[in-house]
Amino acid sequence: MSDPNSATLRLTGVSLVREQRTILETVDWSVHAGQRWVVLGRNGSGKTSLIRIASLYLHPSSGRVEVLGETLGRTDVRTLRTRIGLASPSLADQFRPDLTPVDIVMTARHAALEPWWHTYDDADRNRARSLLGSMGCAAVADQRFGLLSSGERQRVLLARTLMTDPALVLLDEPTAGLDLAGREELVATLGALAVDPSNPPTVLVTHHVEEIPAGFTHVLLLADGRVQAAGPIDTELTADALSACFGLALTLDHADGRWTARATRSR
Repeated sequence: MSDPNSATLRLTGVSLVREQRTILETVDWSVHAGQRWVVLGRNGSGKTSLIRIASLYLHPSSGRVEVLGETLGRTDVRTLRTRIGLASPSLADQFRPDLTPVDIVMTARHAALEPWWHTYDDADRNRARSLLGSMGCAAVADQRFGLLSSGERQRVLLARTLMTDPALVLLDEPTAGLDLAGREELVATLGALAVDPSNPPTVLVTHHVEEIPAGFTHVLLLADGRVQAAGPIDTELTADALSACFGLALTLDHADGRWTARATRSR
């Protein structure tokens, strides 16, 4: 059992208020070694804000944020971010489209957006190419990022999260915009990473239970900025909890390691 005092990520009483609107309210949540979390909730429930706080790109209005033994506000976040693997649609949009996947993966070494900001060596480039190969992107390693398909871009960003052998991986809607084939390929890749005990604790944000990879162990349900449920996925992800979270009567099925949900038919 994980030591409750040695969380990789711990949020205590975290709230976020912007322009008199409460986005997150008194969130208590901890992520431990070996855990694979999925964060579920409707649009506007606070999921992306939660990940931005966990990745140290956003300060809460109140509460305490501890990441990898350091406390936000008492540490150099520029250094700490290099130990966090982050992939998000907003991050993808910040890269120049003429950068290559090798460049994009390699810049994770310094949590940078441009390769010319720092100096890299052959070991960095070889590491980037190896990770791209493990994600099935070896053939596009030297192409322009802006010319890649949505699925290829997401796999490049996933490779980037692993560049520094991170202690925590945060994935904000990595399947957004993918077609069915692209989604299933990425979910399978995430499932393979989830069952490898050598990989760090992982947090995946999504709207859809169908996108939860096999091997994920825990779930956090967010509704209107509040934690509705949090804990082992086998006990906390239920039809009743999901229905309350999304404000819609839903049925929930689990087969072959994957989840499906649909609205309850009216009689």
